[in-house]
Amino acid sequence: MKKSYLPVLTIAGSDSSGGAGIQADLKTFSALGCYGMSVITATTAQNTTGVWSIHAIPVQHIREQLEAIMEDIPPLAVKIGMVNHPEVARCIADLLAKHPEIPVVFDPVMVATSGDRLIEFDTIQVLKETLFPICTLLTPNLDEATILTGIDIGETEHMEEAAKNIIEAGCKAVLIKGGHLKNEVVTDLLCQKEQDPIKMQSEYIHTQNLHGTGCTLSSAIAAELAKGNPLPKAVKNARTYIIGAIESGKDIHIGQGHGPLNHFYNPHKQIIHEMD
Repeated sequence: MKKSYLPVLTIAGSDSSGGAGIQADLKTFSALGCYGMSVITATTAQNTTGVWSIHAIPVQHIREQLEAIMEDIPPLAVKIGMVNHPEVARCIADLLAKHPEIPVVFDPVMVATSGDRLIEFDTIQVLKETLFPICTLLTPNLDEATILTGIDIGETEHMEEAAKNIIEAGCKAVLIKGGHLKNEVVTDLLCQKEQDPIKMQSEYIHTQNLHGTGCTLSSAIAAELAKGNPLPKAVKNARTYIIGAIESGKDIHIGQGHGPLNHFYNPHKQIIHEMD
């Protein structure tokens, strides 16, 4: 029997400050014992206070990055992050549709923690048409869920309505993250097609260091799916990880704005599994 690491792929934008995007994804994969790989869709000039500029990677080069990975190291799970052009969405969907056995977690990055919008308006409909049908799970925060559905989510009661709307748009499952409500109890809602919703709650952690939380959670879910966990358990394990990463890094000072999480507060040993 041959031995291998658990390869997990992130298709996302680069964060020059290291707190979000592919940098956060690769840290998360490593912290959870997986082998991280990346396809870069865009580079950003940003820091903890905001996004200065975004530079799109040519679609042909994105395709070549993805084809190179799939040919040599097929991942056990994929996380998708920043997709800010329609042609990029079509490219990713076209290639991943050829590998339906690979679970895909899509974090529809539309608004940065600083409030900067990261996606073009005409891309949203293309995301629904191309990426939603191939995704195992969509992980929007409240702002992103509102952009996707037009539903103003001011209370936790509105989350289920928005989740139903997103599933009707073609998703198999959606995790709506309720942290932006800033209640003392954070409520996340996992809805799967033709199954009862699962409400997950935790105590709100008061901190400025929330840069990259969405990227980290979605990549943690992908890592847990790569380990073979069913979706509800993967989400629960990922939430446990991110709560610890926020808690352990809440009083650290890096930068002048929204600081990063402590991704390596409790690193797992790299997992090695046997292959045929």
